[in-house]
Amino acid sequence: MQLGLINSAWAQAGKDTAFGITKTKEIGFDSIDIFTDPLDIDAKEKRTIIDTAAACGLPIVSVACVAVGLIDFNPSVQRFNVDRCRRFLDLCYEFRAKNLLLVIGEYIWQQEVIPPAAQWEFGTTNVRALGEHARDLGLEIAIELEPFHLSLINSVDRMVQFIDDVGLPNVRANCDISHLHLVKTPFAGVQKLAGRIAHVHLSDCDGQKHGDLPPGRGNTPIAAYLEQIKATGYDGTVSIELEYSPEPAKIVEWVGEAYRETATIMQTLGCRG
Repeated sequence: MQLGLINSAWAQAGKDTAFGITKTKEIGFDSIDIFTDPLDIDAKEKRTIIDTAAACGLPIVSVACVAVGLIDFNPSVQRFNVDRCRRFLDLCYEFRAKNLLLVIGEYIWQQEVIPPAAQWEFGTTNVRALGEHARDLGLEIAIELEPFHLSLINSVDRMVQFIDDVGLPNVRANCDISHLHLVKTPFAGVQKLAGRIAHVHLSDCDGQKHGDLPPGRGNTPIAAYLEQIKATGYDGTVSIELEYSPEPAKIVEWVGEAYRETATIMQTLGCRG
């Protein structure tokens, strides 16, 4: 496996793109994921990302996209979000990334107004259309399991069902280790995703509330989950995801700590290389 970082860690601390990519390489990461929006960045920013990553020898593996409108009940909102996600996929292609990390959101109104089955169908139909576009570009879509009560995909079983309902081999799962912990996934439950994992996120939390902390600052059994992920045969990228640092001025130390702790876990498991 390779060890990567999502560049949002730097942006949240007010650091510019080139600084973040360069520091990611200096700290020792193997790759980087990009959190941006093709509707917001200009040509110069896009070139900065591509050129700086290339100069650092740092492959871009994934681009993250939150598109909760894919399951909105308004057809116009769905169409906009499908078009927006196609732009994301095109950006992945330009970056020579491997996948689009896709978050598709939550049921609205406590599932009391719009039938849950209808929102589920909105999701599978729209992701299927995006999966076809991704396939044409040689890309995968990695669906993220979200640990919130009303998230459309908030368990391994729901992930398996969603992937099956979409029915495309390039639409697969993102395995977020702290999210698995938050929804109390049994370690062996990870094996249900064997052959279906496109990407992995890694962070820590307190087991009660979403945290995205450096490993060791919470109680997530990271090594146990990562060992199960390894047992599925997955040999791709493990990307560290960090939320806002409590001390933005010390963001380099924050990211460095996360790198060291994760590298130690991966070395112990013999899964980095």
